[in-house]
Formats: sequence, C-alpha cells, structure tokens
Amino acid sequence: MKIAVPSRDGLVDEHFGHCKEFLVFGVEGKDLKAEPSIPSLEGCGCKSGVASILAKAGVTHLVAGNMGEGAVRVLGSQGIVVVRGASGQARAAAEAYALGTLADSGLGCAGHGEDGHECAH
Repeated sequence: MKIAVPSRDGLVDEHFGHCKEFLVFGVEGKDLKAEPSIPSLEGCGCKSGVASILAKAGVTHLVAGNMGEGAVRVLGSQGIVVVRGASGQARAAAEAYALGTLADSGLGCAGHGEDGHECAH
C-alpha cells in the first residue's frame, strides 16, 4: 500500500485541491517509509490531472481532510481509495489509516469562501 496525504507544512491540508504538496508514504508491515513528495499542480485538484500522476507514482490510497465528490470519483477512476476526515500531522494521519484507526468520514467539501472558491465538484 502507498498512501498520499495532501499537505501544507507537514499538516493535512483541509482542502485537497489547494494543498502545497502530496506527502507519500509506503506501508511496510506496520511501518511507514517516507517517499519523495509530489508537488501540487496549478488549478483545482480534481481537474488538474494530479490523480493520474499519483497513480503513476504507485499511490493506492489518499488520506485527506475534505474533498468534493468529483475529486473522489476522479481519484477512484485511477484506482485510488479516498479516506476523508483526517487532520493534524500528515504522517500521523497516514499511520492511523495504515493501522486501521482512521476510516472515511464520508463528508464532502462544502465551500470554504476563500478567494471566492466554492466547491462545486
């Protein structure tokens, strides 16, 4: 399993489409191994093409804060399982998922009002 976490300054970014980078962790047994991060692309996450980049890097799971249903579908079309509802340190969120203590909240993104962005995915 390989987990990507949309991040800003080592924390789970609360909005997948505006993250600074994707921190990537390979899971070996119960241990995480940090792998090279993947920079975020310009534009809204689900429309930026990042899903195919993550898939090509071998990412199988994405642990995120919030994400619209459009992004969930685009990632799913690339074989990436999405888990929403994470917060705090990105590595800790990936560890929690790997250990089975974090499950998808099922809650989608509902607009944050920043820079006029409204989630309409």
